[in-house]
Amino acid sequence: MEKNVMKKQLLALAIGSMVVAPSVALADKGPTVYGKVNVSYENQDNGNDDQWELESNSSRLGVKGEVDLDVENVVAIYQAEFQVAVDDGDNGGQTFSQRNIYGGFKHANLGTLMAGKFDSPFKKSQGKIDQFVDLRGDINEIVGGSERVSNIIQYSTPKLADAITLNLAMIPGEGSTVGNDRRDGVADGFSTSAVFDNGTIYASVGYDSEIKTDLADFGGNDTLVDALHVAGMLSIDNFEVGALFQQSENSDSTVDGGDFEDTTYIVSGAVKLDRWKLKAQYGMTDMDTSDDDLTLMAVGADYKVAKNSKVFGYYAAVEADKGARDDSTFGIGFEHKFSM
Repeated sequence: MEKNVMKKQLLALAIGSMVVAPSVALADKGPTVYGKVNVSYENQDNGNDDQWELESNSSRLGVKGEVDLDVENVVAIYQAEFQVAVDDGDNGGQTFSQRNIYGGFKHANLGTLMAGKFDSPFKKSQGKIDQFVDLRGDINEIVGGSERVSNIIQYSTPKLADAITLNLAMIPGEGSTVGNDRRDGVADGFSTSAVFDNGTIYASVGYDSEIKTDLADFGGNDTLVDALHVAGMLSIDNFEVGALFQQSENSDSTVDGGDFEDTTYIVSGAVKLDRWKLKAQYGMTDMDTSDDDLTLMAVGADYKVAKNSKVFGYYAAVEADKGARDDSTFGIGFEHKFSM
């Protein structure tokens, strides 16, 4: 009799453990391993050299997830993302190079706090206006300010009215110097944005204050930049139309690279026809200091071969009015996204 009771108790315990264990496992979201492979074969002509190259366009591998905590409505969040070079395996002498890496906390009603190295609110608030991201038709070919910032601390509100998100980030200089200016304050730089997104209409305002920016493509060096942009995108049925206006200038602090003041206009559009996506964008940066204009024109087509895979072709040209730059690129390629 006692043996039967013991067997029933063990059976109940085994069934209970089978029920509880999955519920505990499902409390955490992740870790999720994800990434994408984007490779193109391109003819690149800069006016002096005309050659074919295989390019790995910011291909990446990452892991991210959430960990349930013993605090109501609070989870820990984490992400570690690295760029890989599919073409030659070389990321500036390394196998992997850092992209977005952070940890933090998220509360269902109070928002998200995170810290690490990641895209600034200013950069992310461009949204999906860029139809040729990571290719040589990328709007970053003519506009600065799209920075992935180190030592950054960011707070983001939860979605307000199911559409609005506010983001504020601060960046301590940690004793670094730019020119003769020592950056050792609590927050030597700020990056902010306000974003409205209801699925059909996307609109944002982004502002950077004293953010270290690489302006090498525009004849300068790393310098401290103040920048403001307004962006918008309309997605209706199979059509997408986007625009961005940005003004940027060197900060008042003593800087390397001299004074500059740039004004940029970007327009983009796309139409989806079954599995095809036809797209184009045009942009111009008025460089006030050098009295020159930098223009970007890109056209292309994507063909979706599966939910997360596509093949594509594109043509892009970047040109300076005074002839300091005259680049053209024709490329064909593919992209595969994955997660597990």
